Amino acid sequence: MHSTPPSPHPISEAAIAQLVGQVYEIAPPAERRRLLEHLIRPLGVLSLVAVANGIFASLRYQSGWPDMQIRIEDAQSIQARDVIALVSYVQQVSVHAVDGLASVLATSPVMTGSAAASLLITLLLQRSRTRRAEDREA
Repeated sequence: MHSTPPSPHPISEAAIAQLVGQVYEIAPPAERRRLLEHLIRPLGVLSLVAVANGIFASLRYQSGWPDMQIRIEDAQSIQARDVIALVSYVQQVSVHAVDGLASVLATSPVMTGSAAASLLITLLLQRSRTRRAEDREA
């Protein structure tokens, strides 16, 4: 019997989470808000309570449930370590939501000039293409 080993992803989920944290640290306030809104959107209340001592659940409630709008000052109060924890959790629930950060970052002229953001966009797009190719093979 011949079995093909699964092709490894070029970068780990932990490394992606760390890189998102780095991008968040250098992002201007409006971009921080966009990143948070994108990452929080796919999660339910219980998930948000479970991550980073519930800090994201309180953001979600303050900003309104159906049409979430996080205030810039609230986004400024979130630390990179909290974002890393959020990304780690979101990748378990919806890796597509994390991969979608590539389009969020790519539509930001401010962020496309950042080396860390450019690297993150490249890695997320590569991971997404690899996953789609694996899905087609399966």
